Amino acid sequence: MSDIFREVDEEVRRDKAEEFWKKHQTHILIVAALIVLATAGYRFWDDQRLKAAQAAGAQFEQALEQDHSGKGAEAGAALAKIAAEAPAGYKTLARLAQAAVMSKSDAKGAIAAYDALAQDASIGVLFQDAARLRASLLRIDAGETDKAKAALETLAVPAGAYRHTAREMLGVIALNAGDIEGAGKWLDMVVSDAEAPSAVRANAQALLGVVASGKPAAK
Repeated sequence: MSDIFREVDEEVRRDKAEEFWKKHQTHILIVAALIVLATAGYRFWDDQRLKAAQAAGAQFEQALEQDHSGKGAEAGAALAKIAAEAPAGYKTLARLAQAAVMSKSDAKGAIAAYDALAQDASIGVLFQDAARLRASLLRIDAGETDKAKAALETLAVPAGAYRHTAREMLGVIALNAGDIEGAGKWLDMVVSDAEAPSAVRANAQALLGVVASGKPAAK
C-alpha cells in the first residue's frame, strides 16, 4: 500500500516539475545564458587588462632606458603617451617619471607637474606625498625656500611615509638660515626615529655635528 502512495507522490512531483519548467523555462534559460556571458565577459576583460598592463610595463621600462641613455625628449614623449593611455597604476607612475625627466631641463615645469599630482586625490595619498616631496626638493634648489618648508612640514608628521627625508631637509633649510636650534630639532627627530633609513640617519648625524659646531660653548 505504501508503494502505491509513493508512486503517486512521485508522479505528482514530476507533474509539478514539468509544469514549473513549462511555465518558467524561458526565464531559466535567459538567466543561465546571462551567467555564461557574464563569466566569459569577465574572463575576456581580465585577459585584456593583463595584456594592457604588460604592454604598459614594457613601454615604461623602455622610456626609463631612454632617459638613462640621455634621450630625454624621447623618454618624455613615451611617458606622456603612457600617462594618456595606460591603466591607472602605470598612468600615475608615468606622470611621476615624466616630471622627473622634465626636472633635468625645466625645473619650473617639473614643479608644476608635481604640484598637479600632489593635488590629484585620485592617485592616492602615497603618490601625492611623493609628488609633494619631489616638488619641495626642486623648490629648495630654485630658492623657493618658504614654499618648500611649508610643504615639507606637512610631510614631517609622525605617521608620514616620507617624514625622514622631510625632517632632514627641514634641518638643512634651518641650518642654511642660521637657525641652529631649529636645525637641531629636526635632525634629532631623524636620529631618534628607529624607522629612519640608515643612510638618512647617517646624514642627519653628520649634520648634527655641524649644528654642534655652530652652538655657543657651554659656560
